[in-house]
Amino acid sequence: MPKSSNSIGVDIFPRIKERVNQQARTMSGGEQQMLAVACSLMAEPRLLMFDELSLGLSPVLTLSLFETLRPLKAEGLTMLLVEQNVHLALAVCDYAFVLTEGRITLEGEARTVARNEAVRKAYLGI
Repeated sequence: MPKSSNSIGVDIFPRIKERVNQQARTMSGGEQQMLAVACSLMAEPRLLMFDELSLGLSPVLTLSLFETLRPLKAEGLTMLLVEQNVHLALAVCDYAFVLTEGRITLEGEARTVARNEAVRKAYLGI
């Protein structure tokens, strides 16, 4: 698990340190998302669940948030990610489930799912 839960937010999200005296409701959507993740990490969870991490965020900020998942994963944190941005989700996860109308229609290692022809056409535009 990540080091000292007191500093984890500012270590992963330096921007949060800049906003330490600012009320969360006055932060941008991306900053609020960073703050929510940082607060969650303070509890030193064994499992962290994300529901549409990229929702409403700019592409640059979305990419930045997804990049923060890599070191967390490397430190052994288990994460469950529900995400419609299939490109980014498959790039950071180990195992994937594809849902169609609420039912699992495909599952497997992320790299295998990413190579699946139906997934490539339906979700990746390839």
